[in-house]
Amino acid sequence: MTRTTVALAVAGLVGHAASVSAQPTPTFSKDVAPILYKNCANCHRAGEIGPMPLLSYKDARPYARAISTRVENGTMPPWHADDPSRTRFLNDRSLSPAEKDVLVRWARGGAAEGNPKDLPAPPQFADGWMMGKPDAVFTMQEDYPIPASGTLDYKFFEIPTNLTEDKWLQAFEVRPGVRAVVHHVIAYVRPGDAGQPEARPAAAQPGAPRPTPPFSPGEGMRRPADAPKPDRAPIENDRAAKRNPGAWLAGYAPGHSLRVYEPGTAIKIPKGAIITVQMHYTTNGTPTTDRTSIGLKFANEPPTAELVVVPLQNANFVLKAGTSETRVDAEMTVNTDVTLWSALPHTHVRGKRWEVAAIYPDGRTELILNVPKYDFNWQTDYIFKTPLVLPKGTKLKTSAWYDNSTANKSNPDSTKDVYWGDQTWEEMQFTAFTFSINKSPATTAAGR
Repeated sequence: MTRTTVALAVAGLVGHAASVSAQPTPTFSKDVAPILYKNCANCHRAGEIGPMPLLSYKDARPYARAISTRVENGTMPPWHADDPSRTRFLNDRSLSPAEKDVLVRWARGGAAEGNPKDLPAPPQFADGWMMGKPDAVFTMQEDYPIPASGTLDYKFFEIPTNLTEDKWLQAFEVRPGVRAVVHHVIAYVRPGDAGQPEARPAAAQPGAPRPTPPFSPGEGMRRPADAPKPDRAPIENDRAAKRNPGAWLAGYAPGHSLRVYEPGTAIKIPKGAIITVQMHYTTNGTPTTDRTSIGLKFANEPPTAELVVVPLQNANFVLKAGTSETRVDAEMTVNTDVTLWSALPHTHVRGKRWEVAAIYPDGRTELILNVPKYDFNWQTDYIFKTPLVLPKGTKLKTSAWYDNSTANKSNPDSTKDVYWGDQTWEEMQFTAFTFSINKSPATTAAGR
């Protein structure tokens, strides 16, 4: 390297340092508030899941260092899919490098307020709802008592809708009465009874071939009959399911409470439908009561694509005591042309990463979702920005990895083998896919 080259390199470094130092220190009013309003305020406001509000300088200033730390280590805003380009998912909550830089430099530079005249108008929210004012709210018809201790089986509560016509669900939000004791909520919908037995499909003609279902799960994924039973006394369930609850309507888990479907897509809610709410409660040392509500927004007209939510799970596994790396796969075949809109992977506290792959009829395999750091406390329905068109014969393969060792700080007990089970200290391998059935043959593959 010549002296001239060295001199130019040094000059370049000095010039870069000077340009960085010349950047004005961000202020809350001008630079930070727009980022917080867009990315954080929906959760960080009174009555929502964020532990503190971040709507004003007075709110945010005490947490400037914590905000900087969480932003730098990637834990806030919570987003766990691997997508550096930030182009694959419609609901990507991550911050851009420029936004992270602003928040970090603001905290390190003294966390100044700046000129209040620079402050943009604060976001407006519907009282009590993150998605905006619902068209209808359906609430459990009782305050259900949760004891201070003990294990509770899933409870099922029916809610009549009294709808006088078919409706199309455009958005939902599930609001637990007491978040601290609600592990998850799944709301199902079925046609109303109207004093008649449940409608059943017409019986097939003798000798007629059985119709092929649109989705076929793989073999060997049921919980083995000889798997150990839960190590506890049987529990009498005072709110057991009365019948088949119907089709999936809405869901709640930590970090996931609402979904707004894309224009032209919706889930059908039939006239007079009954909503069955499956509640998974976890005791926490304090007795309380819960009365969960579900807010719905309806589409103004029937959609061009009717949505269905299809679960895929593998209950046939064992996580050996002390093992830090156990992989469990599940597989489903698509028997008709479909469009895949989103995927929501779910494990309990031993789950540590996820992958979802599409295996096309021509033999190609594409990784369509990679979650390298799964977090039970922030579960996400990953919505594809460009929906994936999957031709008939495509296989969807899900893979989850688990840590049942002492290295997992969330592990309830690393000395025991773990099997599929409903309770948080047991485990699941479960994914909820949102599909629509294509009316014409698929000619494209994912992302094309």
